[in-house]
Amino acid sequence: MMSSRSAPSALLRAVVFGPAVPLGLAVLPAHTAARQEPPSTPPAGWEATAIDYSNVPYPHRVSYLNVRLMGQDHRMAYMDVAPEGEANGRTVVLFHGMNFFAAAFGPTIEALTGAGFRVIAVDRLGYGRSSKPLIHYNLHIPARNTKALLDELGIEQVAVVGHSMGGMVATRFTSTYPEVVAHVVMVNQIGLSDTRPGRPWSDPEAAYRSVLERTTYRSVLAGHRRYYPNGWRDEYMPWVMYQYGLTLGGDWPRMARVRASQQRILYEDPVVHEWQNIEVKALVIGGADDPLTRDYAGRARNVAETLRNAELVLFPGVGHNPHFEIPEEYHAELVRFLRSNPEEPADQGWR
Repeated sequence: MMSSRSAPSALLRAVVFGPAVPLGLAVLPAHTAARQEPPSTPPAGWEATAIDYSNVPYPHRVSYLNVRLMGQDHRMAYMDVAPEGEANGRTVVLFHGMNFFAAAFGPTIEALTGAGFRVIAVDRLGYGRSSKPLIHYNLHIPARNTKALLDELGIEQVAVVGHSMGGMVATRFTSTYPEVVAHVVMVNQIGLSDTRPGRPWSDPEAAYRSVLERTTYRSVLAGHRRYYPNGWRDEYMPWVMYQYGLTLGGDWPRMARVRASQQRILYEDPVVHEWQNIEVKALVIGGADDPLTRDYAGRARNVAETLRNAELVLFPGVGHNPHFEIPEEYHAELVRFLRSNPEEPADQGWR
């Protein structure tokens, strides 16, 4: 089913909705450059990624919020980037996914600040330059810490954008603090179903041992290659390097335990029962051919139908990271939606 809203004429793509592209609909390739192949072994010269990411470049200055959690003091890292040119008076908060961190939002920050938005990109506890506490993680923690950051900065209302697991964080934040959120955007969100029925709970120690012993260059690379149905590009390689680099340092056992605990959020802390209560203007957006989720397009449509006030935009032939695969097309849609009046109903032409 095609959207009743016309896609920008400059975009060489079609916006479609539903589990499959309708018969007869011509869809141009999202990316036609020659396919590249990543190296089969780690390139020479790769170094260990410091557990505090101090040797990983960030596109903007990093600041820290002191947070106290479970009787311990920690720091949450974030970038607070001012708009370029004329400010529009709006602020956007970005939540990253499981295998990324705030610096991966570089192109999105550039697109949003160029459109007049102030942008705050956070490293959740356990990621990037934030502290890596050995705790039982859940989605309430980043929601609570982000609200504390907004209070610290004196920001009363924001739009929130979450990619992958960050979409789950955006859902939880919006569900918990609806008065703070003007727009919510879920980009190739994972956790689109409740996986607990028929699936017994397992010992977290087993998950830790699996991450510790089975994480290799090949496993990390394979995970990232799954994101891109149109093939590999060399520009994706740094994100493999940073993730794999964690295994090369002496802090890997601690980091493996943190990652294992974060992975369990999918099973232990689902958000599927919260969408029906979210009235904030929402956008469900992503690559329609995301291989991380079975029938992502169909499940994304279900999310949009369950939310009370949502738009749905899917890019045919694109995978899990549209902000990397088709940055111009994706950011055009993101900026369009975030510029919209939050008091006006979301476009329902996709239904």
